[in-house]
Amino acid sequence: MTGMTSSARPLLNRRLAEFGTTIFAEMSALALRTGSINLGQGFPDTDGPEEVREAAVRALRDGRGNQYPPGPGVPELRTAVAAHQERRYGLSYDPDTEVLVTAGATEAIAAALLALVEPGDEVVALEPYYDSYAACIAMAGGTRVPVTLRPHFDGGACFRLDLDELRAAVTDRTRLLLINTPHNPTGTVLTREELTAIAELAVERDLLVVTDEVYEHLVFDEAEHLPLATFPGMRERTVTIGSAGKTFSFTGWKVGWITSSPGLVAAVRSAKQFLTYVSSGPFQYAVAEALALPDSYFTAFRADMLAKRDLLAAGLTEAGFEVFRPAGTYFITTDIRPLGEKDGFAFCRSLPERAGVVAIPNAVFYDHREAGAPFVRFAFCKRTEVLVDAAERLRKAFAH
Repeated sequence: MTGMTSSARPLLNRRLAEFGTTIFAEMSALALRTGSINLGQGFPDTDGPEEVREAAVRALRDGRGNQYPPGPGVPELRTAVAAHQERRYGLSYDPDTEVLVTAGATEAIAAALLALVEPGDEVVALEPYYDSYAACIAMAGGTRVPVTLRPHFDGGACFRLDLDELRAAVTDRTRLLLINTPHNPTGTVLTREELTAIAELAVERDLLVVTDEVYEHLVFDEAEHLPLATFPGMRERTVTIGSAGKTFSFTGWKVGWITSSPGLVAAVRSAKQFLTYVSSGPFQYAVAEALALPDSYFTAFRADMLAKRDLLAAGLTEAGFEVFRPAGTYFITTDIRPLGEKDGFAFCRSLPERAGVVAIPNAVFYDHREAGAPFVRFAFCKRTEVLVDAAERLRKAFAH
């Protein structure tokens, strides 16, 4: 019997068996099949700045990056990343020993966890979490310990971190805290007080921290992005992850990076070299130019996303959803219970038929599925006319 295995053992490594196909693949396929507006997966429907795209074309034509780039990333990009961290946050990094370019933030997360976590180590992560976190902890043989961000409704609906719960989650087996701010999917931006407490806990218990800050340039209203590495005692124990995809709207280029102390960068590089080795050669040169764009670009980018957030938030509110207005990212989490619904999975699978819109059930981002059951995430990184159309469809389907 050709092609059959002789073993009864499942083909997929048991560490990955629980994950299956990602919800993003399922929902994006559903959007295509039904012709619905896809507000599920977080990718823009327009390209980023023309001068950045042209920089990539120029690199291709000039033969820069068409062959293997250096393992740590091209020097121009590493220098640009270091300059960005210095200019924005006063964080000084050596481009040669403290910056590593990765195949997007996804590889940065995977390489960091594979490098720093051993079987039996506990990794504390904020729940709900981006789905690759759980898979990467599992691949490293670690045990994930979720600390749940909980909904609060005083002074506007938002999700908050319970610092007592975080402290209680740390045990003698805890190796690493996996932090994400601005936070996907809830849109929470951790405050100075919260980050101070996280930093104090990490120092006190001698923990490593991996912090995913890919939405650093998308913070709204009074919120401020404060890198964890700027807090006392944190620079030498924190691996900070950044990404070009979210900031410059070229998600397909897969250019990310980490900044950290030399020892941590060397450890992550050891894992990364056996994952992709290198990637995105010509795009690295283009992203180096993108990071040097004037402040006016970042200000306009944020203003555009803020207007889109408010447009979609208004439409969702009018349709009857409880809206958690995000302080950061380009996602809005909603509560579907005011619509008489309570199962986010069932709701999202029926939404294309009911409204011609696709969203993501937040429960996929939880270990405690019941805690995320009534919440649904919509992406607003789309063209204004698309969001207007989606808001109208949702109003028509649900507003009474």
